[in-house]
Amino acid sequence: MPTVPADPTVVHPMPDQTRVVLLKPLVTSPLIEVGEFSYYDDPDDPTAFETRNVLYHYGPERLVIGKYCALGEGVRFIMNGANHRMDGPSTFPFPIMGGSWTEHFDLITGLPGRGDTVVGNDVWFGYRATVMPGVRIGHGAIIASGSVVVDDVPDYGIVGGNPAKLIRRRFDGEHIARLLAVAWWDWPAQHLTEHIRTIMSGSIDELEAAAPKPQ
Repeated sequence: MPTVPADPTVVHPMPDQTRVVLLKPLVTSPLIEVGEFSYYDDPDDPTAFETRNVLYHYGPERLVIGKYCALGEGVRFIMNGANHRMDGPSTFPFPIMGGSWTEHFDLITGLPGRGDTVVGNDVWFGYRATVMPGVRIGHGAIIASGSVVVDDVPDYGIVGGNPAKLIRRRFDGEHIARLLAVAWWDWPAQHLTEHIRTIMSGSIDELEAAAPKPQ
């Protein structure tokens, strides 16, 4: 029986579970990039991910999420538009209130930001995790439920807490290097489909043996 890759272009990969959506075919903002098969799970309205889960996103900073990421219910990305001035006596954004206060709009524009928020491939976000602006999360990382991620997360790191701290790495340094080199998330869809069991439950040796041969 031939192996048939899943379809990365459908919004609901499981038609009877509308709480799960693939994000790549769903997002429309040019400031958000999502890789194939990364999904969001929410019983309320997962299709509203752009407006409910990516907050204060006025640009120019981008949100980049890799392939094969799993986002649990209530995961939020706080973007740089949430910044307030902190160098004066008050942090209150008076100019947005209207009236003659708008004459001072220059006081709240061009605030320093931390740049793009970038998530690697194969990252698992637990329930109601929050990611702060400019964070970079490595491949294969796990973000525990309720975490507030304020600093970068290494490849295959497990973090948790508020602020999130590194609990441990899923593999040692040598094995992480081998996993990054094999980069299964970049395999052609047909080849990946033929080796799903190895990707999910095999050893690193088996994963390397299953990798596509160079042409």
